[in-house]
Amino acid sequence: MRQQTKINTTASTRWNLVISEQTNITVRSFLAQRGTKKGDLSNFVEEAVRWRVFEQTLAQARQGFSDLAAVDGQALVDEALEEVRADGLKSGRYDAFKPTKSTASSKKIAASAAKKSPPPQNTAATTKASRKK
Repeated sequence: MRQQTKINTTASTRWNLVISEQTNITVRSFLAQRGTKKGDLSNFVEEAVRWRVFEQTLAQARQGFSDLAAVDGQALVDEALEEVRADGLKSGRYDAFKPTKSTASSKKIAASAAKKSPPPQNTAATTKASRKK
């Protein structure tokens, strides 16, 4: 498993974005109707980016497991839940980024699914298709 890097979630990074005038007006009007304060545009953009990354990751995962038999998929879910309950909940903490011990059967199933379908192309057509599902 690859090692996760700890990120300081309280630090900020400044972005310079170029968006259409129509999007600017739409977003600022939307936020103004809700009585926003200074910094709310940044919060809005950050939340939107997080959701977009989540949606694309989920679409990629779904495509990667699309030809996996339902029984095998349920076996993977059950096994993961057992590991979380046994390891993560004993201590009262669960770290989503901590690699867990995986049994040979789940590794075989995951490897089989990964071989069968390549990662999706990140195109506008793929993005629109994944939103409709």
